[in-house]
Parts: sequence; C-alpha cells; structure tokens
Amino acid sequence: MMKKLTMFLCLACAWMCSLQAQEAKTFFKNMPDSLSPLLTAVNRADFIDFLESKMKAEVTNRFGGKSEMTELAPDYIRIQMTPQSSWQMKLLATSDSTKVICTVSTACAPACDSDVHFYTTGWEELPASSFLTPPVMKDFLSLPDTLMDYEVRDAGEQADMLLMKADLSAKDNTLTFTFTTTDYMDKEAAEKLKPYLRRPVVYVWKEGGYGRK
Repeated sequence: MMKKLTMFLCLACAWMCSLQAQEAKTFFKNMPDSLSPLLTAVNRADFIDFLESKMKAEVTNRFGGKSEMTELAPDYIRIQMTPQSSWQMKLLATSDSTKVICTVSTACAPACDSDVHFYTTGWEELPASSFLTPPVMKDFLSLPDTLMDYEVRDAGEQADMLLMKADLSAKDNTLTFTFTTTDYMDKEAAEKLKPYLRRPVVYVWKEGGYGRK
C-alpha cells in the first residue's frame, strides 16, 4: 500500500512539474537576451518572484529606467517596459499539441503601433505569415467611392500610413487590432473620419493559427 502511495505521489509531482515547465513564465525566464535588450536575466527572474510573492513587480532595467510586469498567468505575460512601450507574450497550442509563443511589442509616440512575432518554445523565430494575416487599411477605414465630401476625402488622404495597436488577451485566445492612424493626424481631420471608422479587428487562435472572429 505504501509503495503504491509513494508511486502515486511521485507521478503526481512529476505531472505538476511538467505542467509548470510548460507555463509562460518558464519560457519567459529562458528568453535569450538578444530578444530582450531592455531586461537582464535577473530582471526577468525578479518579475516572477515579485508577483508570486504578491509584490509590485517593478525592476530597474538595463538602461536604468523602470519596467513593471503587470500581468502573469499560466499562458500570458504583460510588461510595461517604459511609459511609452509595452510587451506581451501568449503561449498558444498548435493542432499537433506543440506550443508556439506569440509576442506583441507596442510603442506609442504618441500614436501606438505594434509588432507581432511568433517563436518556438526554444525562441527560434517563425514566419508570422504562417499564423496570421494582419488587417489592412480598408479593414478599419471605409470611404465610399461615391463620397462627394471633399473635406472628408482630404482627411482620408492624410491617413496615409497604417498604424494599429495589437493586444493579446489574458483571458482567452483572442488577438485584437485597434486602428491608431488617426491618433497622429490633426484633430479636425481625425474627427471627419470618425463616421467611416470600423470596429477593432478581432482574431481567434484556432487549430494552429489566428483567424478572423
């Protein structure tokens, strides 16, 4: 009886360790410095220790500024790198039960713009096009060809660069893109485009890739 109990406890312990090894925090701590130029390995480990100790997870980064991990879940991490930039990470399962890492880096100056990247759990970069077809301008801004309001048309011409903010969800497997081009335009032009703006574009991770919701 004792042998069976001991074996059960050993198996349970191994199972728990295996689960923990698959959590986002483990891969985050093992991230190469080349992919995290602002944070040292000690910074990354301290983030986890602070949050797990119910403390504010703020560290002094490599450049002497403050960075704070604001969210930590088994499959999700969010860090406010600087007052103007943030970083998110999501651990996603593929159809063959392996996992990939999705990261979103966002900088705001003042309009926010994001870069989305995908990696293996060993932090080898994967082609983003294999997992995501990002939105284009017409997904956010719809000006009819028959529009005769020249002031609106002029405002539309000012929206000559697609900027969008991407957000991973801590609660589910969605990835949301919000149009931010109007944030760098003058207020009057941006206001004229408001009636023609569409809602944020939401993707859902399913069967190894992001598809439109």
